[in-house]
Amino acid sequence: PRIVDGHTLRVMEEIDRIYTEFPYYGRRKMVHELQNRGIDIGERHTGTLMRRMGIEAICPKPALSYNKREYIPYPYLLTNLTVERANQVWATDITYVKMMGGYMYLKEVLDWGGRYVVSWELSNTLTTDFCVSAIKKGLNHGKPEIMNSDQGVQFTSQAYINVLTEHDIKISMDHKGRCFDNIFVERLWRTVKYEEIYLHEYESVRELHDSLQIYFQKYNDERLHAALGYKTPASKYFGS
Repeated sequence: PRIVDGHTLRVMEEIDRIYTEFPYYGRRKMVHELQNRGIDIGERHTGTLMRRMGIEAICPKPALSYNKREYIPYPYLLTNLTVERANQVWATDITYVKMMGGYMYLKEVLDWGGRYVVSWELSNTLTTDFCVSAIKKGLNHGKPEIMNSDQGVQFTSQAYINVLTEHDIKISMDHKGRCFDNIFVERLWRTVKYEEIYLHEYESVRELHDSLQIYFQKYNDERLHAALGYKTPASKYFGS
């Protein structure tokens, strides 16, 4: 994992908990909330930690800087779209995961129609390669008509775009500053953190990986969803 000192890690864990509850909190509100919880911290340091964690006000982002690159943002294709079948729309995002003494990043690929976690990957950096790896792993199970993401640098990179275009997948991107464009992923992150991550102190990347593997298997195959008519994501995704 990426290692940090104990005090910094505790502050980052608290930021993560606050942000999971209030994803629209930016640096200023985050500072006041941290201070209300007894953590003496300034706005600049809070902003630095949020950037390190890969989160930003209003809409979660895997990275804050676009490095002033010129690129054409893809349109958001899901407005008023009725998602009726598996592999119609996949969505992807990245979140921060705490560990003992450090942290990792978790990326998933979610089928919107069935809330099925098609694939996921762990990394200690926010580079593009583990995002591409998760997409390729997901393509071993199926192929979406549309892939939705935010406009983070990983998802506007040429390597990521090439994988989708080579498979004739339409690319959809959230409007900047619109956290609810990717609402099902945000709900998944909250569920994973409260049901798994916040309940454990992972001592190694292997332990984290194995625990998440067990959790996602149960999530897909055993966890009932009211929005799915009390069916499991797997039964909805595979049509059983």
